[in-house]
Amino acid sequence: MADRAGLKIVGFIFATVTLAVMLTSVQVVKSQADGGEVSETTASISR
Repeated sequence: MADRAGLKIVGFIFATVTLAVMLTSVQVVKSQADGGEVSETTASISR
């Protein structure tokens, strides 16, 4: 059986990644709701 210290570390890593993804998605949704640009921009091809 796995030791508790290892499981705590893995749980902390997953919680940190989950929190980062949630905060990023909130920022993107808020930016879209305000009518702003998304932080990622695509290159446009000029003709």
